[in-house]
Parts: sequence; structure tokens; C-alpha cells
Amino acid sequence: MWSGPPQPDQGLPPPLSAVRVPWKSVGPCKGRRESPGALVETSAGEEAQGEEGPAAAQLDVSRLRSSSMEIREKGSEFLKEELHKAQKELKLKDEECERLSKVREQLEQELEELTASLFEEAHKMVREANMKQAASEKQLKEARGKIDMLQAEVTALKTLVITSTPASPNRELHPQLLSPTKAGPRKGHSRHKSTSSALCPALCPAAGHTLTPDREGKEVDTTLFAEFQAWRESPTLDKTCPFLERVYREDVGPCLDFTMQELSALVRAAVEDNTLTIEPVASQTLPAVKVAEVECCSANTCALSGLARVCRHRIRLGDSKSHYYISPSSRARITAVCNFFTYIRYIQQGLVRQDAEPMFWEVTRLRKEMSLAKLGFFPQEA
Repeated sequence: MWSGPPQPDQGLPPPLSAVRVPWKSVGPCKGRRESPGALVETSAGEEAQGEEGPAAAQLDVSRLRSSSMEIREKGSEFLKEELHKAQKELKLKDEECERLSKVREQLEQELEELTASLFEEAHKMVREANMKQAASEKQLKEARGKIDMLQAEVTALKTLVITSTPASPNRELHPQLLSPTKAGPRKGHSRHKSTSSALCPALCPAAGHTLTPDREGKEVDTTLFAEFQAWRESPTLDKTCPFLERVYREDVGPCLDFTMQELSALVRAAVEDNTLTIEPVASQTLPAVKVAEVECCSANTCALSGLARVCRHRIRLGDSKSHYYISPSSRARITAVCNFFTYIRYIQQGLVRQDAEPMFWEVTRLRKEMSLAKLGFFPQEA
């Protein structure tokens, strides 16, 4: 018995030619017996069918092969297109990754720089804050010291104003105003009675009683009094005002004009700034001090005049550590100028409450002391 070739949809390759299977009779049929003519027709049909089967099978095989090749080509093209798309997408993703990596590196670098700059700025701010705090503490300490000093000075000035006035100064607070007769005997010095009484009005015009203008021979200079009144209206230490300009020209300048010009200028500036200090020196201990402005640096030479004199006082300018020995004459000249500046500072601060004329005569007396000291007159020391 022959079976035809398998169909293409069965999934098995068809045979190249039909297989003819001979029919064999197993045994005689018990039910019926075919005639010989029927057998002949059957064999003829089978032969015709056997001739048409191989041609159809070959056609089906070729169709299957061509369709398979087309499918393979289309599949290959599709796969190539997909591969190309995948490669392109991968390339784009690689470029995007590279760009993002560069951005990340740039951001990390900027972050590091920003962090470093922030730390540096923070350290700088902390350092500046510490410096400002230290400076503020120093200024606070200095201010407190100045306040304490000013409070003590105000207290002393109040005491001085209460117990002493220009018209009647306190002899205990101003020992330089004591007359030689009231000051007591001095060692190695005696003064004639008439000389003492003659000099007393010049040194202490208000000694408990007021002398008449005839005996003193005083007369108000209208020009000087007008200049003083104009200055008293608005007290100032400006040297350009007419009153102080005259005093500087006629009294202060000549009184502080010493031989050593450089040191004289420093002393004048210290007196104007109220930073000059005069200290007594013990006679048994007179150490030598290095003075760069003068040739002599011993206690037996005046640093201002350059003359060989016994110096019982020394001056210090401001916060300087150097001391300069001065003679009694130089000390008297400096003291006279300091007394004048002290009094006009009292007037400027409102501590002197008097009329214009008594204040003017006190200023005139202080100018007279500067003139006498400039001419070489000074009180003897014990």
C-alpha cells in the first residue's frame, strides 16, 4: 500500500520521489473475491497516480525553499536594521554617559573649589573676628582706664575749684605761689625783706587781700581784653584765633625757645597735647640717661639749654621711655607755659565760673609768669 508525500504544513521535508509500495495479498479474502478486471483497473490508476506525484512534490519543495530564503533574507535585513538601531542607541547612550561623566567631574571640581573657598573664607572671618574682638577688648580696657583717670581728674579739679580760685588760690595746692617769707627759710639762701615784698605781688597778686589798681599800677588793655572776650565766647585751643595767636607769638613761643631746637619742638608739642610729665629726681641717685637729641646725657647737663647745671627734675614726652634732665630755669619756663594751658583748659571745660575781667587778669598774670621765666627769673628750690 502507498502513501502520498507529506504536506508542507506537517513540518517534514518531502521526499524527492514517490515511494511505490507493492501490494501483497496476505491471504484470500473470505468475504468476497475481486474479479480480475477490477484488479487491472486498480493497477492502472495507481500507475498514473505514481507518475503525477513526483512532479508535484518537486514543485512544493522549490516553493518552500524560495519562501524560506525570502523569510531568511527579510529576517536578516530586519535583524540588521534592529542591530543598527541598537548600535546607534548604544552610541548615543555612550555619548550621553560621557557627557554626564564630564558634567559630574566638573561639578565635583566646582564643589571642591567651593568647599575650599568656603573654608578659607570661614577661617578668614574667624581670624578677623578674633582680631576685632582683641582690638575691642583692648580699646575697652583703655577706655575704662581713661574713664577712671578722667573721673579722678574731675574729682581733683572739683576739689581744686572749690578750694582754690584764681582770685584767691589755695596755697597748699599751689606751693609755687607761696612768698619766700611764708615758705620758710631755705637752705643756703636768704632773701631781703624788701625784695620779698616787692616780688610777692608779681608771684601771688591775690594773697588774701585785693590791692588797689593805683598800688599795682594795672590797666586793662582794650585790644587784649576784646580779643580775650571774643575767645571766651567760644573757647578753643585753635592757635589761629587772635587771642591764642598773640599769646603764642609773644609768650609761649619765646618761653619754649631753647637752644636744642629739635627737643624744644617736641616739648612744645607735648605741652600742647598735655602729655608732658615732669618728675623730680633724688639727689643721691642721678642715673645717666641716653638722650639722642643732645650731646650730654648726664644729670649735670640740661638737655634743653645744653648748659652744665645741676638737674633735679627730668621730663618725659608722652609714652616715651626716654627721660631728659632739665635745669631749674628750663623747668620754670615749661611750668609757666603748662600753668597757662591748664587755666585756659579749665575755662574751655567750664570749670571757671567768673566774670570776664577777673579771668582776664588771671590770664595776664600767667602771661607775666611766662615772661619772667623767659627772662630767667624762677623761684629758688629748697
